[in-house]
Amino acid sequence: MTLIKSISGFRGTIGGKPGDTLNPIDIAKSVSAYASLREKYVGPYRRKIVVGRDARISGEMVSHVVCGTLMGMGFDVLNIGLASTPTTELAVTMERACGGIIITASHNPRQWNALKFLNEKGEFLPPAEASEVVRLANSCDFSFADVDHLGCYTKNFYFDQRHIEVVKFLELVDVEAIRQANFRVAIDAVNSVGGIILPKLLGQLGVTQVTGLNMEPTGDFAHNPEPLKEHLSDIRNLMRKGHHDIAFIVDPDVDRLAMVCEDGSMFGEEYTLVAVADYVLQHTPGNTVSNLSSTRALRDVTEKYGCSYTPAAVGEVNVVTKMKETGAVIGGEGNGGVIYPTAHSGRDALVGIALILTYLAKTKMKATELRDSFPKYFIAKNRIDLDPTTDIFAILQKVKELYKDEKVTDIDGVKIDFADKWVHLRKSNTEPIIRVYSEAHSMEEADALGKQIMDVVYAMTGKPQE
Repeated sequence: MTLIKSISGFRGTIGGKPGDTLNPIDIAKSVSAYASLREKYVGPYRRKIVVGRDARISGEMVSHVVCGTLMGMGFDVLNIGLASTPTTELAVTMERACGGIIITASHNPRQWNALKFLNEKGEFLPPAEASEVVRLANSCDFSFADVDHLGCYTKNFYFDQRHIEVVKFLELVDVEAIRQANFRVAIDAVNSVGGIILPKLLGQLGVTQVTGLNMEPTGDFAHNPEPLKEHLSDIRNLMRKGHHDIAFIVDPDVDRLAMVCEDGSMFGEEYTLVAVADYVLQHTPGNTVSNLSSTRALRDVTEKYGCSYTPAAVGEVNVVTKMKETGAVIGGEGNGGVIYPTAHSGRDALVGIALILTYLAKTKMKATELRDSFPKYFIAKNRIDLDPTTDIFAILQKVKELYKDEKVTDIDGVKIDFADKWVHLRKSNTEPIIRVYSEAHSMEEADALGKQIMDVVYAMTGKPQE
């Protein structure tokens, strides 16, 4: 069984039996549940729901089911076709729609797809409302429209340009500076929608020398679509030849941004947000937010400018909520997710690219020089596999009590902040495991800290570490 219903949306592998996978029947149930909750927003907003998708092989099939179901629920559908997640988010507000559905499994492999539901602000649903969608989908407690009240269907495939215009007209994006810098840029779009929108963005930012890898939006990913070092050998080898200044890599729905420096070394996905924040804070000092599992470097950079950093629970919706509470000027997640509220409240690789290029153009730094200007941290990622009957919450409570003399944050699992390092233990939403993220000034120290805490947990459960 791969079908996962959570506050993050509905995702699963394609094919199989109802109730087990992401198939037409379960897609229709989840979309109907979502649409029934959108009824209360009709009035202030148009009775319209925007639908966009990445280039996954299953995307067209899923899109037909989604659009037909919405029409059957009495909602008008605006299908924007192949579009990035941030493009779809912006389209919701541009159209004054009452919601949106993004068809994407983000960085999951090609056999997966997912439905991500947006509210009238083009943001992911808050946890309480997302939980209600899950409940309604399971109970089928919704009604379809009669023949005289079916929704209408329209298409508009021009929102890429409107998205680019939002980005290039941001006050902190200097198109002329980028043009004069004469950057040589490489991009890896992993055979999805980044291959459509990124060349357009770079061209309109004044970048004329662009080399693209995996640009055809076939959905048949050339490598694992998660933009991590171990998956990016081709573009790193390209950069080692010395003919490019920087490389940008995106995931299939273009809300995460990784970078490779001019020498083929990784900029570090954790440092995408740090670099953007450093530039933004120089011009608009203010608060910052990232999730608990993100690098401490953002806190360090924020405090360098005399501003305040606040952590949030893991998940984009939690980061956005905390950003609004604190009035943050920049925030995001350490997976390369940049959220710049001046543009919109969602992770957006296009915003990250434009701000990074502006920063490099104005400082005349190389990518390696910019990366090396930040505090150096390393994050180790481990996991503790437990018996399904284990009371994980009780374990986390014991860990919290054991380290009560340190700075402990418990808004999402347990994070223990030491003077020069931290460790974060968090229960998986889908497996009987505890994820253990730890950060220090070297990878060896970070991994040792994670293993130390894992030994503590194994001692509590009586299970030796494997």
